Amino acid sequence: MADDTLLEFPCDFPLKVMGLADGALAQTVLEIVTRHDPGFDGAGIEMRASSGGKYVSLTCTVLATSKPQLDALYRELSSHPLVKVVL
Repeated sequence: MADDTLLEFPCDFPLKVMGLADGALAQTVLEIVTRHDPGFDGAGIEMRASSGGKYVSLTCTVLATSKPQLDALYRELSSHPLVKVVL
């Protein structure tokens, strides 16, 4: 089966998660990311508010070990109601 990714695993992989500026967003993202990368350190999350303050983006750099791991992480984050976009 052909490998359908250009990434070499393991690697550090930055994820940008955007959602409404809700106090629960960062904690929710931390819980989801930690499920997929148990060694993830939440202190490394970078948070930036939108100019209007309605939205916030969180950048989390995870240790990606496989494409299925990243796919599952994207799916879980994207399906959460507080999350609007995952890049």
